Amino acid sequence: MKKVGIVMGSDSDLPILRKAMDTLSALDIPYECHIYSAHRTPEQARDFAASARENGFGVLIAAAGMAAHLAGAIAANTTLPVIGIPCKSTCLDGMDALLSTVMMPPGIPVATVAINGGVNAALLSAQILAVEDPALAARLDAKRAGDAAKVLQKDAALQAELSR
Repeated sequence: MKKVGIVMGSDSDLPILRKAMDTLSALDIPYECHIYSAHRTPEQARDFAASARENGFGVLIAAAGMAAHLAGAIAANTTLPVIGIPCKSTCLDGMDALLSTVMMPPGIPVATVAINGGVNAALLSAQILAVEDPALAARLDAKRAGDAAKVLQKDAALQAELSR
């Protein structure tokens, strides 16, 4: 199975990415995680992205706040799918990061999830990898069914409470 590469611009993004890592772990998807800054360590970020395919990665996740150039910098150096997670900061509640992540020029796509959307970034990574992995696709189907069952259980509890 291909790995998911996770890159964060700062360790302050780690709480968001822990959710992604926990989701990947629950689906038995291998991953590797690093801190590389688009601005402070551009060579390391570039080298990671440029060698990602040959190093066994199938999808890359990049999370950053504020200027949030990391996902675009990663995408500029690979043709692997890149998923950007804009991270909320004290400035503009993460809208600056969202716009920086989603507004990529033609030819350099970055799939972008919600602000602080670590879980969805991991699930989108899993869905991309599952295109070629029937066992992973089955695990995703099972997760969806389990999530639906939890909602229906909550509805049943609500209906029971309201019918008293």
